[in-house]
Amino acid sequence: MTEIVITGLGATTPLGGDLASTWAGLLAGKSGVRAITEEWAEELPVKIAAYVAVDPAEVIDRVKARRLDRSTQLALIAAQEAWQDAGFDWNEGDQVDPSRLSVSVASGIGGLHSLLNNWDAQRDKGYRRVSPFTIPMLMANAPAANVGLAVHAKAGVHTPVSACASSNEAISLALDQLRLGRSDIAVVGGTEATIHPLPIAAFGQMQALSRRNDDPEGASRPWDRGRDGFVMGEGSAIMVLETLEHARARGAKIYGTIAGSGITADSHDIVQPDPTGEGQSGAMIKALEDSGLSAADIVHVNAHGTSTPQGDVTEAGSIRTALGDDTDHVVVTSTKSMTGHLLGGAGALETIASVLALRDRTAPPTINLEDPEPDLRIDIAANVARALPATGDLAAINNSFGFGGHNVAIAITNANATV
Repeated sequence: MTEIVITGLGATTPLGGDLASTWAGLLAGKSGVRAITEEWAEELPVKIAAYVAVDPAEVIDRVKARRLDRSTQLALIAAQEAWQDAGFDWNEGDQVDPSRLSVSVASGIGGLHSLLNNWDAQRDKGYRRVSPFTIPMLMANAPAANVGLAVHAKAGVHTPVSACASSNEAISLALDQLRLGRSDIAVVGGTEATIHPLPIAAFGQMQALSRRNDDPEGASRPWDRGRDGFVMGEGSAIMVLETLEHARARGAKIYGTIAGSGITADSHDIVQPDPTGEGQSGAMIKALEDSGLSAADIVHVNAHGTSTPQGDVTEAGSIRTALGDDTDHVVVTSTKSMTGHLLGGAGALETIASVLALRDRTAPPTINLEDPEPDLRIDIAANVARALPATGDLAAINNSFGFGGHNVAIAITNANATV
């Protein structure tokens, strides 16, 4: 089977405006959650969120930014870093054969700011105040389309939309496209920007968000008995993937290998996970089978771990089912404890965190784990980073589970790495 390797990484997140600062923040156990200071939050029961550390307005030209939704702005920032990290010039086109270059960038919700802000403008000031760029700003495929335009991709530009599993599904789609020979190189990942009164109110009405307004940094606490919901986050994470042959032919550095993926659906409930965890464990088992790995090969799991009462317990059980009850060799973490939940961008960010964990042989911590849920029977990196085996090829799994019962697991190894 064709091996697919990772040659470029980029991110803009609540912990930093680039990948290096984000990774440093994760290893240090830093929280990116803060109080929402805008007036619109005053009447809401939830007043905390994880904004990006560097506002895209500080990076993208003001005139250009007016034609892009915030989710697209974030995607372009992360994509530029990943493309340059892979050894390419962002401002120079056709450095690879465009007919062999694809894009797969997901968003769970899309251009929500553009949709709602332009509705406000029409309602308050009339239709003439609606931007003529509204539709190309709000459409869910706008981030992928704009990334595709930037890198001149002509082998296909795709936008999987499967709620919080979206960007892991984007990685899985790109993996298939590359293996099938439909492209040689792909820009993949996810983005989300939905810190806005409506989604905060809507998720709040569902009792899905933490209400620890007096303790923002301690609000996201996966597997802690005091958890009361997730924290809304925003940001983008992008990778460059290539066939091993293509990467070696151009002398690219290699971070590791996307070894396989597994996708299932719960068909249980539109919001709640199947409490048996059957679909979640099934996705992990499929990822192992697809990659040719065994449960014994996995040393690290970056869990979906949202800090919700039911979800965290279900996932712990699904990890045990997929990897076996004897999982002392597997270090589990939830980086959402630090970044909040990036929804459609979460899987890509957490897959990148898994790649870097294998590179540095260190798993980032799950912070705020003060009173663990009993009988989880998984080995969580609680509050401090944990060392992974110092030698040999390592393998990890990243889980993403979304509303609608979407389950996607990505298997990563540090095989083929040259960094």
